[in-house]
Amino acid sequence: MLGAILVAVQVALAGLPNIELVSVLLIVYTCVFGWYAFIPAYIFVALQMVLYGISIWSVSYLYVWAVLILLVIPLRKYRNPFLWAMIAGMFGLVFGALTAIPSFFMGGWSFALAYWINGLFFDLLHCAGNFATTLILYYPASKLLTYGKLKLKI
Repeated sequence: MLGAILVAVQVALAGLPNIELVSVLLIVYTCVFGWYAFIPAYIFVALQMVLYGISIWSVSYLYVWAVLILLVIPLRKYRNPFLWAMIAGMFGLVFGALTAIPSFFMGGWSFALAYWINGLFFDLLHCAGNFATTLILYYPASKLLTYGKLKLKI
């Protein structure tokens, strides 16, 4: 269900340039469920590949969400929305560089650098969008999932 929610919010906000809730939700999933956050993350990746096919972006999706989860794991006990907004913003800023890695193997440094530079404006939008959405949604989403976790006794 958590993986399907990621797909639903991604599709719902697809018309907005780099405004997405996947990052904030994966941060919340990781804070609440720890290592189990990999399950909805890779359900999301699999469903994205089913919906949109396999391409260069799907190769980067295989590791980019793991980077976010691995970044959150050691800090997951902190409950400060500003901390998570900063991390989500930084993740949005480096998202383009992370997704440029497969371009390096396809066309070398110049191709990867051109791919990354071409998307810098969208990385800035991604940074601002991640910061704002995480600052607003981290606390209510984590409360909702924590309440559900306690209710289900997971």
